[in-house]
Amino acid sequence: METPRCLERATPLDVRKVSSEAKVSAGSSRLMRRRRFAFRAPDACQRKGACIETHTRRTSISTHSQQGVLRNPRQHVFTSESVTEGHPDKVSDFIADSVLDAHLAQDPQSRVACEVLCKGAHVILAGEISSTAVVDHAEIARTAIREIGYTDPTQEFNADGVHIQQLLTTQAPEIARGVDGHFDRKDQGAGDQGIMFGYATDETPELMPIPIALAHRLGRMLAEDRHAGVEPWLRPDGKTQVSVLYEGNRPIRIMNVLVSTQHTPEVSREDISEYVTRRLSPRALGDWHSDSITFTVNPAGTFVFGGPSTDCGVTGRKIIVDTYGGAAHHGGGAFSGKDPSKVDRTAAYFCRYVARQIVLQRLASRAEIQVAYAIGLAKPVSIKVDAFGTGDAREAEEFVRTFDFRPAAMIERLNLLQPIYRKTTNYGHFGRPGLPWEG
Repeated sequence: METPRCLERATPLDVRKVSSEAKVSAGSSRLMRRRRFAFRAPDACQRKGACIETHTRRTSISTHSQQGVLRNPRQHVFTSESVTEGHPDKVSDFIADSVLDAHLAQDPQSRVACEVLCKGAHVILAGEISSTAVVDHAEIARTAIREIGYTDPTQEFNADGVHIQQLLTTQAPEIARGVDGHFDRKDQGAGDQGIMFGYATDETPELMPIPIALAHRLGRMLAEDRHAGVEPWLRPDGKTQVSVLYEGNRPIRIMNVLVSTQHTPEVSREDISEYVTRRLSPRALGDWHSDSITFTVNPAGTFVFGGPSTDCGVTGRKIIVDTYGGAAHHGGGAFSGKDPSKVDRTAAYFCRYVARQIVLQRLASRAEIQVAYAIGLAKPVSIKVDAFGTGDAREAEEFVRTFDFRPAAMIERLNLLQPIYRKTTNYGHFGRPGLPWEG
């Protein structure tokens, strides 16, 4: 259909159609006096009276930030966040992974699905564990809390003072049959249905998106300074956030950095800000640090009350922090507290491993893999490869098909029946040296 002249005249404006079926009625006349209605859309012309609302901003698409307006349509700002090990949800994750490692250390074939809730003076361990290991779960939890740094007896949540309740049973027999009830161990079934993703990009040496990589680095160095006593006023809870300007797929510079850190009552906000902007950030951001960054430090004011004494923590609530900071898809399944028979964890790790190989082999500069499973079945229901137009999609897919995505094969290839999962809990499960799927 030929574009009518009324719509041609609308091109200097940003036009949005309200409804192709809507009709202007007497009842809407008051609304029309307040708003500007104009220019019939091509299909609306056939329906008599349907009109579109216009907003008088320019059609040039701009990206807004605290730094102003980006006029280049190829530019955008992407933000990722991280949290410190003292964040309530991460406390729960660390306890869950500590329980898992304790079982795997004695019985590599342990089946563990441990969930943790922390609030005030209470820690609840719930889930299903089938294992020959003899483990003092309460002591494991206290040790984990102590390692994080919650040892102040004046605080409701402290390692020696919390009450620990255990609601743990064995794995359901139907799931056990689906996972282990195969003549050939290589045909071990998936522990659940679901979809998992893995991602890699060449924008950093660790093949991770730069916003989440830098957010993790800020959080990790906050914790390192606290443990080392560099800043005695630092306390365990904290969050970081990094906003990066991209042009196309390439990061250009950091626009904004946000740091919220728990602290003792006597330190001033000015001292905290000086530490973050002058001592922490230059080390954490490295070559990405610049004078043009807008810093926001403890924007709510004081942050004296934090951690599980103040906020409830639960396992599995930081799945975007754990992965790619929102730069890639996520299947929804959490990692911590789950043994390698759970494909939520193992398949996500393996997809990351294979995505890394695509980038390392220069088949693409970005790659994402999706895999799907049915409970009790070994072979994936589907595998999808996306190179985002940065390489030969067919060649990348053929390369991925050379890998064995059955649970037992993934576990064997990455040697996952080890007590290594406490190392993964904090500052991301990906992009860190020493983990098998990062090799």
